[in-house]
Amino acid sequence: MRFPILASAMLFVFAQSASAATCGGDFSTFLQGLKKEAAAQGHSRQSINRFFKTAALDQTVIRRDRAQGIFKSTFTEFAGKVISKNRMDHGRNNAKKYKNIFDKAERDYGVDRNVILAFWALETDYGAFQGDINTANALITLAHDCRRPALFRPQIFAALELYERGDFNPATTTGAWAGEIGMVQMLPEDILKLGVDGNGDGKINVKTSAPDALLSGAHMLQTLGWRANEPWLVEVKVPKNLNWFETGLQTEKKVSDWARLGVKAKSGTLPKAGLPASIILPQGRFGPAFMALPNFRVYFEWNQSFVYVTTAAYFATRLSGAPVFSKGNPETGLTDSEMKALQEKLKARGHDVGKIDGILGSGTRNAVRLEQKRLGLPADAWPTRALLSKL
Repeated sequence: MRFPILASAMLFVFAQSASAATCGGDFSTFLQGLKKEAAAQGHSRQSINRFFKTAALDQTVIRRDRAQGIFKSTFTEFAGKVISKNRMDHGRNNAKKYKNIFDKAERDYGVDRNVILAFWALETDYGAFQGDINTANALITLAHDCRRPALFRPQIFAALELYERGDFNPATTTGAWAGEIGMVQMLPEDILKLGVDGNGDGKINVKTSAPDALLSGAHMLQTLGWRANEPWLVEVKVPKNLNWFETGLQTEKKVSDWARLGVKAKSGTLPKAGLPASIILPQGRFGPAFMALPNFRVYFEWNQSFVYVTTAAYFATRLSGAPVFSKGNPETGLTDSEMKALQEKLKARGHDVGKIDGILGSGTRNAVRLEQKRLGLPADAWPTRALLSKL
């Protein structure tokens, strides 16, 4: 379920400088281009020919890339589906089983064990299902497709290097449709740069070795900016007179400033007073409310879906002992067709909402918030029929 960062700025530069053969077109010609590039990087002809021997386009990958309908779920819907009693129980059991590994992850990389456990659970159900798509073909297909070639093309050569090390088989290695491999779903480049031999066998195998996968995931989170010994998400109660326009990740205040405005921890106490924090309302001012700390932002380097990130972060707090969140009574959201209509209206008003896909992403949320303020509605970034009607 991990979806790589969609580096639009990098893609724009890539598209301007690349030749037509860099993506799309005749597949055989495209494949020859990959082989030439691999040779220019110093890979042997024998390795190249063996690696690309079974290369093929996979239309299943394209279909799944275009779908991603799971991101249309609300936070409460998605969290309710994926955070089951079974996953909670397995998380506690795995925390005990791999205690020494999690101790090392916290000591060496500063990443809380419950954060890693939550990713492990949501990505592959603790390793039970790691994806059944041929990884080499997934990467080649997504590099051939001209949506994000700058992201996926380098991953092909990283997989080739893993193959030369004996850690990847282009014919049999499988994973997620977007090319991620193993128990916590890492791309080949990440495995090359950040992979850790957790079990001491001299190899890095994120598919079959939980110690390797867990420590590699912790190393990756540390590299992405994880701050040791700091929280990431805390459920809060917010006052009814809060300035809703100041909620959302675009606004940060010190925890002490939020406290002075009447924000309180739902249970326990708020984090340290001097930490920067945002108040996020996944389903508006009548739904759940959370205080998001700097580590919460690191989650977006792993996955860019707001719903997925909030769920993963919340799941980690549950594994840490936090209570079930308060659902509140959020206003009814929009249907898929209504959300697309809203995006069309927002786009017409000059807002950058990205693709008209019915997904409440960051661009749409921010546009909703701005239009709510302009129209004199509570600017909590939750789209409602009242907003749609006024637009």
